[in-house]
Amino acid sequence: MRESAVELVALAGFMRLLDDDFVAAWHDRLVNIHPSLLPAFPGLHPQRQALAAGVRFSGCTVHFVRAAVDTGPIIAQGVVAVHGDDDEAALSARILAVEHRIYPLALRLYAEGRLAIVDDRVVITGAEAPSIAALNPPEMHR
Repeated sequence: MRESAVELVALAGFMRLLDDDFVAAWHDRLVNIHPSLLPAFPGLHPQRQALAAGVRFSGCTVHFVRAAVDTGPIIAQGVVAVHGDDDEAALSARILAVEHRIYPLALRLYAEGRLAIVDDRVVITGAEAPSIAALNPPEMHR
């Protein structure tokens, strides 16, 4: 990758632990997407973990990779409601649709040079805080 002048490594569905030396060599140039709202539900089967915990929201997180699994400064998160009749497959499908929207956004922000890491937090140049907070949805049934 160095010979090819790779600037950013984007993982998706990789499902392998990376060597600490590799992670260190690509520090702040290695990103991942995980199907939960990190730091909640890291590791395997995060949708199953979310359903077992009874959360009302779940989602996905794009983050810079650090040596510990599913850690690192968060670039973007996408949120989905958890429905009362959800199973792991239904929740996973809704999260995947959001992943397909926020991962390209996060990569674009990186490519545009709009991301900075300050005190282990991502600061996005030109970004404003949303004007509304997410509230628990009413119990939903399809």
